[in-house]
Amino acid sequence: MLSSACEYGLRAALYLASLDAGGYVPIRRLSEDLGISFPFLTKIFQQLTQAGLLTSYRGPNGGVAFTRPPGQITLKEIVVAIDGPDLFEACVLGLPGCGEQKPCPLHAAWATERARLDALFAGTTLADMADRIDQLDVRLTTRADS
Repeated sequence: MLSSACEYGLRAALYLASLDAGGYVPIRRLSEDLGISFPFLTKIFQQLTQAGLLTSYRGPNGGVAFTRPPGQITLKEIVVAIDGPDLFEACVLGLPGCGEQKPCPLHAAWATERARLDALFAGTTLADMADRIDQLDVRLTTRADS
């Protein structure tokens, strides 16, 4: 349901929030730690910067940082910045005009699940998840040893 860019963007944002760096973190470090291609991660961070969620700084002490505290940035904001609002608004079968008047076969069931996803992503902040990362043995990379 999420693009690979969105999956990586969520992982990177969660990891950045868990670092509690309080300043700029080099994209190269995030790329290496998460096993995400540096050019791809840079493009993802450009989208998050354009959405006003990140700020970036070039130079030897440069990198990316959040524009607001992680407790004020929701997972939904990350998803919408990268993939747009379709996950929370569109027909699961991709049919234009799907709605109460002309529903697709999955409309009623998907509307319920879509509302649940919206509530979950809108009600969960990066800080919430960073706390889970710190407290539990969870991982953000595809590497089993991380």
